[in-house]
Amino acid sequence: MAKNVKLSDIAERLGVSAVTVSKALSGKKGVSEDMRTRIIQLANELGYRQPSSGRQNTTVSKSCNIAVLIHERYLAKYDSFYLRLYQYIAACSASKGSFTLMEVVTGDAEKKCTMPMVIRENKADAVIILGKYSGKYVKALNGYLGQMPYVYLDNSNVNTDADSVISDSFYGAYYLTNYLFEMGHTGIGFVGNILGTTSITDRYLGYLKSLLEHGVDLRTDWIIDDRSEDTGIMYSSDNLALPEQMPSAFVCNCDLAASTLIKRLENDGYKVPEDFSVVGYDNYLYPGMCDVKITTYEVDMEEMAMESLNILLKKMAGEPYKPGTHIIEGRLITGDSVKQLG
Repeated sequence: MAKNVKLSDIAERLGVSAVTVSKALSGKKGVSEDMRTRIIQLANELGYRQPSSGRQNTTVSKSCNIAVLIHERYLAKYDSFYLRLYQYIAACSASKGSFTLMEVVTGDAEKKCTMPMVIRENKADAVIILGKYSGKYVKALNGYLGQMPYVYLDNSNVNTDADSVISDSFYGAYYLTNYLFEMGHTGIGFVGNILGTTSITDRYLGYLKSLLEHGVDLRTDWIIDDRSEDTGIMYSSDNLALPEQMPSAFVCNCDLAASTLIKRLENDGYKVPEDFSVVGYDNYLYPGMCDVKITTYEVDMEEMAMESLNILLKKMAGEPYKPGTHIIEGRLITGDSVKQLG
């Protein structure tokens, strides 16, 4: 079966953003006629189908405003995964005739349980909550939202029955660890605060499942924290603490952590993959962050964004939908960061 063509595929071919592609295909302003023609022509050549023409045909009677909440901890200089995910949300919303309103939740607002202004001022019809927040804030937010449709994206909270959309973190890390075993590695470490986010926890458990199935004991000294427990902000390469006895390979909870580890190893005089093998997760990294193409597990951000919107639109339309946690599969992407042993 041919691969489904996505907005991101068209955008990459033409060197524009997914938002620009969405505007062009939906007839909205903000795109030159020349670029609009090129986008439509390429979309036709690639066989792109608008989501409304396939299974994702949920509509509402009027356009709506979708509030997107994102914690400031996810807006560090190079930690832009959520900004890219927001772009997909905005593009998918535009393709369905809706608008997005992003609000940054500060650490202080989270501690004080101050509700987002976009919600307090009734500017949103539904809400997408990106990433992890404290249990106290989640409880307060859920109570404040009441009957307003909302969904958690890239986070599933066990203390609530709220709907959520997440990537397949468990099996993604499991496949990555299996790949390292297939390449001859038996000493494999994990980079990431195990309880830092629900995604990292799931990825650690996938890593652990692979170790168990290969009869390899877990070494706690090979579990390396990559961020501050207090702020959640990721360490620089200089602050990344490595064990005295090193494994031959590392499973990193994200590509940013992988690039930080690679930089630390290079600063210590090592090379990847000649001396150590490294795999990441996301298949997204700020340009110029790493000189090694990282083997990783690609997150289908466009599908995650679309699934989140479909849930919200069905809720607003009063249509039946499957509640709970929705897991979106990704795929393994091989790069140049793993060495074959033996």
